[in-house]
Amino acid sequence: MSDFKTFETELTLKCGVTLPIFLKYKTYGDPKNPVILIPTCYTGRINSTYNMMLGDDDAASPKKYFVIVVGLLGGSESSSPSTQPAPFDGANFPETVYEDNIHAQYKLVQSLGYDKIFAYMGYSMGGQQAYYFASMYPDKVQKIVPMASSAQTSGFNWNFLEGVKATVKASSDFKANTYTDPVIIGTKAFGRVYSNWALSYEWFETKAWEVHGFKSSEEYLQKDWEERLTTWDARDLVQMAVTWQKGDIATFADGDLAAALGKIQAEVCVMPSRTDQYFRWEASVKEVAALKKGELHIIESVWGHIVGGGAGTPEDNVFINKTVGEFFAK
Repeated sequence: MSDFKTFETELTLKCGVTLPIFLKYKTYGDPKNPVILIPTCYTGRINSTYNMMLGDDDAASPKKYFVIVVGLLGGSESSSPSTQPAPFDGANFPETVYEDNIHAQYKLVQSLGYDKIFAYMGYSMGGQQAYYFASMYPDKVQKIVPMASSAQTSGFNWNFLEGVKATVKASSDFKANTYTDPVIIGTKAFGRVYSNWALSYEWFETKAWEVHGFKSSEEYLQKDWEERLTTWDARDLVQMAVTWQKGDIATFADGDLAAALGKIQAEVCVMPSRTDQYFRWEASVKEVAALKKGELHIIESVWGHIVGGGAGTPEDNVFINKTVGEFFAK
């Protein structure tokens, strides 16, 4: 984290707890350029968030924009169960939701000298945060790009998250949330369960693991999912999942999602994946219909949910970059 910056503030969370929090973030480009804010997503790291869009000729080029990539609360880099000092460390870390993230992020933006930003772009949980930013600070952002995401966590999505949470919490080394050593059994199981949902039926049919040089789906599961997930703290995984489950901008319009979407003033580029199993493209169609200034661009890929974060093929990333670049240029 040597090139990360830290923003510290005190925040009264939606759950009622007043917490001294810190946000880790990284910037790219000239601060005089229009600002693009990008948050991390579920199991996303600051240094690997949208790298395929941060090249000199890419949609979020640091030559054109001042890009701020900020860590999600609970996401292991900003304030989280694994990083927060006592007395709010570990199992004592309070629940954080999207509203808390957005309030903290806007405080960060203000601390850097900005009142408004040009764009807010995010993948998965990052896309949900984009909808929240546009709802909570409607006159402070010109454009948002929710990618492989939704304005409301569906019941199906909520239930899927209950399943992956259970794999961690039921493992012997989680020790009913009293563990002190890393949870390895639970996080490996979490990775295996999650992997199938993040991809698609077509991905397995076409043996798409070979694109990244794996000889079998088993090798892919071991190296890309099990090994990666064991680097995460189990409480952080559960914390982020709870934030995700509570995502619903309908709360800003008495439970009416269409009305909440209709209040958004920003221009919106909605980019679902055709084969996403839990952020369904059909939901995105309904969202765009309710937006004042929305456009829909479906990513046609077998790479399921993770294509939205740049983990698909080079061709997928070219499409994403071109679409977002054209949206920013309008």
